[in-house]
Amino acid sequence: MRVLVSGASGLIGSALCEAFRQRGDDVAKLVRKEWSSSGNEILWDPAAPYLERGKIEGFDAAIHLSGENVGSGRWTERKKGEIIESRIRTTRLLARTFLELESPPKSWVVASATGFYGNCGDRRLDEDEACGETFLAEVCRQWEDASHPARDKGIRVINTRFGLVMGGRKSPFTRMLLPFKLGLGGPVGPGTQYLSWITLHDAVRALLHVLATPSFEGPVNVVSPNPVRNKEFVSSLGRALNRPAVLPLPAFAARLLLGEMADDLLLASQRVIPRKLLESGFTFEYPELEQAIRHVLESR
Repeated sequence: MRVLVSGASGLIGSALCEAFRQRGDDVAKLVRKEWSSSGNEILWDPAAPYLERGKIEGFDAAIHLSGENVGSGRWTERKKGEIIESRIRTTRLLARTFLELESPPKSWVVASATGFYGNCGDRRLDEDEACGETFLAEVCRQWEDASHPARDKGIRVINTRFGLVMGGRKSPFTRMLLPFKLGLGGPVGPGTQYLSWITLHDAVRALLHVLATPSFEGPVNVVSPNPVRNKEFVSSLGRALNRPAVLPLPAFAARLLLGEMADDLLLASQRVIPRKLLESGFTFEYPELEQAIRHVLESR
């Protein structure tokens, strides 16, 4: 295939581009530079907005993974604006450009997140669940909505809602390892909130599966079929590292440290099920948490 990728240097993007390369696919990367030194790089500047439109004709698929890191700093009003704009602006630019092409991509995968569902307690959540009411839920709703105009061009639009992606040097999971290795890990808040997760390995496999399966369209949950409670997650990680994981971080302390981010990223409960992936026959190589953690640790 000929594939166009934004966010190619990120956690998922870099692993996905490597998977395409190993398959022999032709990958072009959208990059924000003043000039490109590589034939497989296409310049864009969503803030301008600018995109080398003539170079994106005739791709079989596009993968859009760009966006400001939601965990890179405290959520001030300015930071929250950057998080939203980095997703909406880039997605609208691509959607608008695709509408003007003579030969647009047949399929367009646009990243989203399980944050779409907000805080839902113990309720099992599949792709038919309504949008939540948290800040991240609103970000995801606007992000997905910005991609929908591309459908008017006959493009198959898939909104992949990722949970916590485990693996790779840039993942939040990897940053989590140091305090656990020092014996400082433990449950956050009540510890009863559900966490939806997936290995980077299975996330890439799921993206390739979605692209290859014409029936996929709209939201797709890219998570393991086995979400766990926060206290189960930290216990499994502690066992894998042979360290105690009993030092709690109370909810009030998490909010004191992180503000609103704590409620959306650490304390919200999202028991997300990948119904569409399972119904399509996709099989996870690492569906169980302890098996997944050991795979990630051995791969580092």
